[in-house]
Amino acid sequence: MLSEKEKQLLQALEPTAQEKGVEIVTIEIVGGKKSPTIRVYIDTDHGVSFDELAASQVWINEIMDKIDPFPGAYTLEVSSPGIDRPLRTIEHFRKALGETVVLKLTGPIDGRSNWTGILDEITDDDVVVLAVEDERVQIPFDNIKRARVKGVVDFSS
Repeated sequence: MLSEKEKQLLQALEPTAQEKGVEIVTIEIVGGKKSPTIRVYIDTDHGVSFDELAASQVWINEIMDKIDPFPGAYTLEVSSPGIDRPLRTIEHFRKALGETVVLKLTGPIDGRSNWTGILDEITDDDVVVLAVEDERVQIPFDNIKRARVKGVVDFSS
């Protein structure tokens, strides 16, 4: 699900994140090669406050300065996962059971590479089962390129 560069950055950040009680939900590198944006999504057991974001920005920036992932200019953004929470690990998928998710696949299943449905099950062999309309679609975890929870805002209450 992550590019090689994203995996490299995740590996560099995870030891410090664990020490600080922070989960690196995912990392995205977007934009042009000359000045990309590195987005680091974090979470904690108690949520992500502004103070948590500011403190994490400091130590993440220090690590980025040491490894200099893109010599020259790049932008670092540290954020909470938000309502459209990215799903990177099988554990992320397990926590999202019952939620509506959006999946982008590395290769098509039944002629489709994009799926939206209710996350119904994670099998013992890491197959993600979506309820899509009146059918259940089985998607091997290894075939998922990007995934996120489809956030829903309810203004009725």
